[in-house]
Order: sequence, then structure tokens, then C-alpha cells
Amino acid sequence: MNKTIEVEGKNIDDAIERACEEFNLPREKLNIEILSEGSSGILGLVGTKKASIRAGIMSFDMDIDDSLEGETTVRAEDSAPLNAEISDEDAEQEAKEVLEGILKRMSLDFPVKTKETAEYVTLNIIGDGSGLIIGRGGQTLDAMQYIINKALGKNGKKRKRIILDTENYRQKRGATLIALAEKLGAKSKRTKKPVTVNPMNAHDRRIIHLALQNDKDLTTKSRGEGIFRKIIIVPTRRG
Repeated sequence: MNKTIEVEGKNIDDAIERACEEFNLPREKLNIEILSEGSSGILGLVGTKKASIRAGIMSFDMDIDDSLEGETTVRAEDSAPLNAEISDEDAEQEAKEVLEGILKRMSLDFPVKTKETAEYVTLNIIGDGSGLIIGRGGQTLDAMQYIINKALGKNGKKRKRIILDTENYRQKRGATLIALAEKLGAKSKRTKKPVTVNPMNAHDRRIIHLALQNDKDLTTKSRGEGIFRKIIIVPTRRG
């Protein structure tokens, strides 16, 4: 039986990094079970509570079809458009008001520009040159985006998805993820072994899936639940 350990950290990423150090292995080689997500306070800016994980070494000795049994290549949440076309006349203004309220409570005086399409509304915060709103790996930006989408959908009405951006972060992030997908895809083909991508949100997973969808030598699969759902890049079997 593989050794497992329980590790605490200031957040999940920190706990995982400590587990990597303990096993002397990269993150993608470990099975991670979240015991406690901890708390980073309001939008990750105030107050902390330790996160806790259980970690063990991942094994791919089993047949890959068995290890991924029951999974579809790409979940709907990863591959589908952000939303089907929705008639939502108030989405743009309501989303802007919610975001401005959040920024005011954070004592941040940044203007917000909006852009609406048939599928979603983009809110662009102007002037966050410090990266304060983005946070580590986009965590603060994603947290604010999550809050806005929840606030607008609280009455159960089907609403357009809100995309929150600042300093062109989403485009830069997309380019980085595409480059990562290509790099890990090449590694999977070279080693003829599955390669696991670190856990990421549905929007980022979708970028990875789409970046590799036309590569006949690779298949992308999703594993896990919630914010810790991750992608596995699998070399296609021939013959």
C-alpha cells in the first residue's frame, strides 16, 4: 500500500507544495485528497485558516482505461460554450453594479468597463497595475467572478455568465495555458504515458481541452470534482 501523509498549509497550494517536498515528487505525481479547504478570509485578502490535505503517490500501473473508467473525454462544463444564447437585458448593468459594490468594500477606486455578447458579459477592471485584484494564479479574480455569478443567479433565473478581467489577464492566461497544453501533450507523446495537469477551474480546463482536441495522438480526460478537478492528457493507443 502506498504511503499517505496529512499536510497542513496556509492554503491548498501551500499544503500541496509541502507534500511535494515530503515525497520529493512533482504535484502531478501525487493523489491529493482535500480534508479542509481552510479560509483566506474576504476574497483572499483578510484572515486565514489552515488548509489540510491527504497526499499519496499516484500510480498509473493499472490499465489506463480502468483507471479512468466511467469518465467522458470532456465534461460538458469543460467543452461547452459559457452559456447558450440568452436574452438578458439587465445582465450587463446588474453585473457592473455588483462588481462596483465589491470594489467599494475593498476600498478600491477602479473604473469598470463592460462588454456584452450573445453568450456572456465581460467586466473589465481598469487600472489594477499592481495585480492586487488578480491574486496568485488569478485566485482573487476568480473568487470575485464566482461571487458575481452567484449573486446574479440567486433567484434561479438563467443568466448570462459573467467574465471578470483586468489588465488583459484572461488573454495572457489563455496563451500561457495553450503553451502548457502543447508542452505537456508533447511530453505525453514522447513518454507514451499519461500526464496530469494541475487542478484548475472549468474555464481554464476548457482551454486545455480545446488546445489539444485536434491532436489525433492525444485524448484529454477530466478527473476529480469541483475546484480540484484536473485534466489528464493520454496518448492515443494505436493498433
